[in-house]
Amino acid sequence: MRDERGGGAGVATVVVEQPETSLHRPKLGALLRSDPSNFSSNNLEENEYTSYRNSNASASSPRYYYNSSSNTPPSGEASPYNTMSPWDPSYQPSPYTKSPWIIPSSFDDSFNRNGLIGSLIREEGHIYSLASYGDLLYTGSDSKNIRVWKNLKDFSGFKSTSGLVKAIVISGEKIFTGHQDGRIRVWKVSSKNPSKHKKIGSLPNFKDSVQSSINPKNYVHVRRNRNVLRIRHFDAISSLSLNEEQGLLYSGSWDKTLKVWRISDSKCLESINAHDDAINAVVAGFESMVFTGSADGTVKVWRRELHGRSTKHFLIQTLLKQENAVTSIAVNQSTDVIYCGSSDGLVNYWEREKHLSHCGVLRGHKMAVLCVAAAGNLVFSGSADKKICVWRREVESGAHACLSVLTGHTGPVKCLAIEEDRDHQNDKEDQRWVVYSGSLDKSVKVWRVYEQPPDLRYSPCDAVVGRRSRFNSPSLTNRSLKVN
Repeated sequence: MRDERGGGAGVATVVVEQPETSLHRPKLGALLRSDPSNFSSNNLEENEYTSYRNSNASASSPRYYYNSSSNTPPSGEASPYNTMSPWDPSYQPSPYTKSPWIIPSSFDDSFNRNGLIGSLIREEGHIYSLASYGDLLYTGSDSKNIRVWKNLKDFSGFKSTSGLVKAIVISGEKIFTGHQDGRIRVWKVSSKNPSKHKKIGSLPNFKDSVQSSINPKNYVHVRRNRNVLRIRHFDAISSLSLNEEQGLLYSGSWDKTLKVWRISDSKCLESINAHDDAINAVVAGFESMVFTGSADGTVKVWRRELHGRSTKHFLIQTLLKQENAVTSIAVNQSTDVIYCGSSDGLVNYWEREKHLSHCGVLRGHKMAVLCVAAAGNLVFSGSADKKICVWRREVESGAHACLSVLTGHTGPVKCLAIEEDRDHQNDKEDQRWVVYSGSLDKSVKVWRVYEQPPDLRYSPCDAVVGRRSRFNSPSLTNRSLKVN
């Protein structure tokens, strides 16, 4: 039996392993159901997921980026490298490769820099959320436990009374966790024992709930003649995001609402009916903006503005409107670029300096993109195809190239967290990142990724993406999908 902090007899292991690949992919329908056992299916045929790759924001965008000032031709089916690749089983090395006039390729050395450090495994449940803070890593799963890892070792843990842990964010000494039961729980690290965490409240707090319940106008009608308090989520919390500069916490839920909380006193400041379907992603951005993505296929931009004597959030723009569910959003604060993953396997992006105009699409997955994260000039996309694509943004052109593909998970990649490699912080010319990936295979994998690309002419991914695409008519694919 484990105690209330989850620190019982469960065995946690750190496994250093080599990544492995898998050609078996689960159905997208199974991915979006709540039963994680569906992900063990290995009988999906190729044509079962190709229909989910349509987007009205990307159908005409170039698949490859070609720089006319270089001698590198755009990759395509006509490229001789498609049939001469050493990964092709029919490939036979040329006898001329032994010629002393041919310089050995640095391919292996360049790509060995990016790879798996190890795996964090504790048989407690499927991993749904991650958050890194200093030398600590917090992981949430469907076992209701939040595990804490330090230096790749099991450090401590704490447990909620109910609710799958779908989101974790950290603000100073406070840890906020969003749960399947619609509650946001607040925890605090013990000042005497850093390995102990104590629950100090929930959102909304008890006092505000009682005061709001007195006035009938504070209730909203939901379904089946049920009324709930406006300040309370009545469906799963899908996403949490912090604006620490303004002291605000944002929560998105399957109840279609975006709520704004003041961190200092846990008070709900606003409840916004933001979308027509479940909200899957909320991210606080720049200039008091908040970005929300939903199963209704839209990405919306909200801005906090002065309204009389108070402030409110107003809808200022809809970045995307498509038939495919939006599953994840990331904002790169250093480059001011917004990335959005969706169920069609694509990642769309917009740039602040272009007045949030649509700038391109990243095509690297054959199944739904479930999570995106960005740091430095890199973007990471995790997918139901069990892979993580690493993209690098060129500073001058803004084009993105696929740097590498991280493989090794045996289940869909559900969440990502990134931190700067503390052992490599002084080398700004060759910056290095540590990436944590949580999967429904019940493991967290730890990767090391360098920001500088290897000296290769062609991308290791299936695609290198150009600058801009045009919006075409949407295709009828999965739309109203919640991301479990």
